[in-house]
Amino acid sequence: MSTSVANSHQAEVTVDTATIEVITGIAAGVVSPDAPARAHVVWSEADTGLWAANYGGYYGGVIDQQGAHFFVSDTFGQYVGDFRSLHEAQDRLAERLHDLLPDVRRTL
Repeated sequence: MSTSVANSHQAEVTVDTATIEVITGIAAGVVSPDAPARAHVVWSEADTGLWAANYGGYYGGVIDQQGAHFFVSDTFGQYVGDFRSLHEAQDRLAERLHDLLPDVRRTL
């Protein structure tokens, strides 16, 4: 849904529903204008070769190292991929979480 606003002093503007909700939340003092755009991923090593992701206070998934491979599963247990480095695996899971859970904005 979008809303068009016309004014004799301004050009016509089309604003999507999500933007209207954010503007309304800021005006009501419910949402801070400097609120984080997305949640942060916090990593903990649960066991040797096993890392768990905390995504904005929620379980985000795991990375399981088997030899030189880093196997990644997301918050729903879905296979994300097999990566060559821990850093690459962490980056890919973070991207996946941002795509799967765009409304999670809480930080720890």
